[in-house]
Amino acid sequence: QVQLVESGGGSVQAGGSLRLSCAASGLTPYSWYCMGWFRQAPGKEREGVGSINNGDTNVRYAESVKGRFTISQDNAKNTLSLQLTNLKSEDTGLYYCAAIPVRVQGWCSLESRGYNYWGQGTQVTVSS
Repeated sequence: QVQLVESGGGSVQAGGSLRLSCAASGLTPYSWYCMGWFRQAPGKEREGVGSINNGDTNVRYAESVKGRFTISQDNAKNTLSLQLTNLKSEDTGLYYCAAIPVRVQGWCSLESRGYNYWGQGTQVTVSS
């Protein structure tokens, strides 16, 4: 049974930082999965923030977060992280991690329809 549990959200002022974590279980083998971070603001569609291929650590980011957000992976602990820096009010939203088995190396999708396992989300609120 796959389970993804996000943590680390909170309320910060603009310019601040947060570190989100996603503890994964049931993804076997872990290296066969693409994992992604997504966010959804009230009244808006869910959007991809970044993704990583657990097999070759290829990472990609949405243009809106490049240079500010960093994805990292601890394969030994099956934990995905997202470091958020220089936060802006438009970064406010519910942040989800997601996973999909791919079994190949290369770039992973930033489209939510490309993933079939989802966590419950962790709220990030940035005040200006």
